Amino acid sequence: MDAVQAAFGLVFEPYVLLVILLSAIYGLFVGAIPGLTATMATALLVPVTFFMAPVPAVAAIVTATAMAIFSGDIPSALLRMPGTPASAAYTDEAYLLTKSGRPELALGAGLVFSVAGGIFGVLVLVVAAPALAEIALKFSSFEYFWLVMLGFTCAIFIAGDDKLKGCVSLLLGLLISCVGLENPAAAPRWTLGNVELMGGIALIPLMIGMFAVSEVLRYAVAQVKPVMAAEQPLGNVFAGQWALLKRYPRQLFRGSVLGTAVGALPGAGADIAAWMSYAVSKRFSKEPEKFGTGHVEGIVESGAANNAALGGAWIPALVFGIPGDSITAIAIGVLYMKNMNPGPTLFVHNPQNIYAVFIVFILAQLLMLPLGWVAIKAAKQVLRIPAAVLMPLILLFCIVGSFAINNSLFGVLVMAVAGVVAFFMERWGFPVAPTILGVVLGTMLEEHFFSSLVKADGNALAFFERPIAGALGALTILVWLWPLRAVFARRAPPATA
Repeated sequence: MDAVQAAFGLVFEPYVLLVILLSAIYGLFVGAIPGLTATMATALLVPVTFFMAPVPAVAAIVTATAMAIFSGDIPSALLRMPGTPASAAYTDEAYLLTKSGRPELALGAGLVFSVAGGIFGVLVLVVAAPALAEIALKFSSFEYFWLVMLGFTCAIFIAGDDKLKGCVSLLLGLLISCVGLENPAAAPRWTLGNVELMGGIALIPLMIGMFAVSEVLRYAVAQVKPVMAAEQPLGNVFAGQWALLKRYPRQLFRGSVLGTAVGALPGAGADIAAWMSYAVSKRFSKEPEKFGTGHVEGIVESGAANNAALGGAWIPALVFGIPGDSITAIAIGVLYMKNMNPGPTLFVHNPQNIYAVFIVFILAQLLMLPLGWVAIKAAKQVLRIPAAVLMPLILLFCIVGSFAINNSLFGVLVMAVAGVVAFFMERWGFPVAPTILGVVLGTMLEEHFFSSLVKADGNALAFFERPIAGALGALTILVWLWPLRAVFARRAPPATA
């Protein structure tokens, strides 16, 4: 109890509260700009934390990250340009809601359910961190292989009505992920003799191009502003959210659980959690035909999942010093720098610091409600800028974000090519989302598949021998074979009286 009281004293100091407030504003701004990801927001904060005490340093990272993950939903809904990869899964759904005259529903759901999912993830972090971390550590390359294969199944669920075009789009993403040296032999593959391609095609410039630049091209060709009309009023973003909470409690809980679980797996993260959660939402929805037309259910579940994943990612980070994602990898470095070495001893020797981190997590989520509302209102004012001015400004931000990934013009070239490809893909009816998912999971698939084969000495049965791997493998195969039941049901002869 003394440690908890000391933790409240550490957090509720004027200086720490000011750091949290400024970090929240900074995270909202960075996350709302396409290309400037939550990871980048965290990395840019590290030099600032050199001059801070341990608690405000960690508070700055936690707050900025949570805000950036949410604020990526704002350009998703208003411009069809995800601010962060975690928002890409339900970008089309949110934007279609905006086009139908309900931007406040899309933005409000993104805000409220991000907060709800984030609080759930933090509570799990507080209550069950050691137990969940032990489960996460039991995941080897075999379990990750089946998890990735299950993730690929999501591409079919999010592809819309034309499954064939969804598969083609997914295969394009897998082909893109093959570029570079990230293969078992570390041999140049599909590099065309270009040194820049040896590092592979970076996800962020690709995503910016496929979502943002394609919209700019669409505006340039059709002269149709890809946002809601400036004169259209933005209603109360909190109106109707209580009704959504009562209508979709199962989706909120399912997204929060899945997000926390995926976030706790080292190397997974909020973006994969959002993709998987959106696919699960569509698969088990009572109204699957509404997905892809501007249906809020997918936003509810995915929005809860991506923020819940933040708390989940800190479970292995705090308990074992193993990063759950790229953000916690940076955070672990800050913890070591501040002599808060992650591990079980941290809970024994410095419990007040750990409790302070938990309090900051909850405070950041609660602070997201008022500050998120302000950010949404501010974004609405941006839409009053004439389209002829707004679209070049958006393109400028896209170029800056793509260049900043590796400080190279090659990222800008990738962005431009991806934008042209996505423009023609959508014109011909091919969905863009499966391509992004293929790129995200393609490298992981190859890495874990070949690692598993080496461990198993080529024995395919080894993929099912471990308990968790066997369960995930059986679940994946069951999901693949499930549609065949309808085929056999149609072919079965009718029962005779």
